[in-house]
Amino acid sequence: MKIVIISVGKKHEAVYETAIAEYNERLNRAISTTWELIPPSGFDEQKARQQESAALNDKLKPSDVVWLLDERGKQLTSPAFAAQINVLQYQGVQRLVFVIGGAYGVDEALRKRANVLWSLSELIFPHQLVRLMLVEQLYRATEINRGSGYHHA
Repeated sequence: MKIVIISVGKKHEAVYETAIAEYNERLNRAISTTWELIPPSGFDEQKARQQESAALNDKLKPSDVVWLLDERGKQLTSPAFAAQINVLQYQGVQRLVFVIGGAYGVDEALRKRANVLWSLSELIFPHQLVRLMLVEQLYRATEINRGSGYHHA
């Protein structure tokens, strides 16, 4: 299985870049992970949501399993998330894609395309921090599934 993270936004800011790179390197030892950044449109809310969603959707393949990070999505514990990743690997999923929308979110068509709407928290975080949290949770999931001591319940 390959993991693809597609995010609207600028390149990783220096304050997050080192940490994201560290977790991404660790994660890549277990699962091939790539990033695709889509520049923000710079338009008003409605037009930005529409244009950015179209750009995100263009990156998706019909066979992709898509997890959309959304504040209204389902919250999972780290072990439950790890179990979901394990099931997808067992099912032979080729590409697991995590989508982080822009500042105004995504349109309804992209929400409907997603297999899972997932919320990291009820809190709202900056996109750069969400990227770091996502890659750390993916690494944590691989370590939980491997049975290492990284995750302390």
